[in-house]
Amino acid sequence: MSNPTCFNIRVYGICIRERHLLVTDEYVMDTYMTKLPGGGLEYGEGPVECLKRECQEEIGIEVTVTEHFYTTDFFQPTRFFKNTQLISIYYLFQLPENDDLKISGKKFDFEKGRNGSQSFRWIAIQNLKPEDMTFPIDKKVVELIKLNFPTP
Repeated sequence: MSNPTCFNIRVYGICIRERHLLVTDEYVMDTYMTKLPGGGLEYGEGPVECLKRECQEEIGIEVTVTEHFYTTDFFQPTRFFKNTQLISIYYLFQLPENDDLKISGKKFDFEKGRNGSQSFRWIAIQNLKPEDMTFPIDKKVVELIKLNFPTP
């Protein structure tokens, strides 16, 4: 094999409350992105453990993972790493009833240009569009969310 290849496994959460989807706006690796909460699977942990850990790190809240929603079923190279295939696993999760998650009403509500910056917001599912998300797999997941959680 002439080119070494590897996989990057990511685990993301879908939190829907009152017909709104929780999204995160971030500035990471010098890139502004809108995506779902979650991140990279670490060696030695399962996908559900990964999502719980990522939510604790990002949101600061212990979440309840309820069910598997989607796993990437097409080839997707990573944007940030050469010769690496991205596989993303999505689960539905719930926040506790009385969470104190800081929610913003505007996109990228943080100090601009500082790597690691993050803010959260809710988007009404009826207004949600694939273009609202930065990455191709998330765009497909938005289409699936709209199919599985129809709004009046």
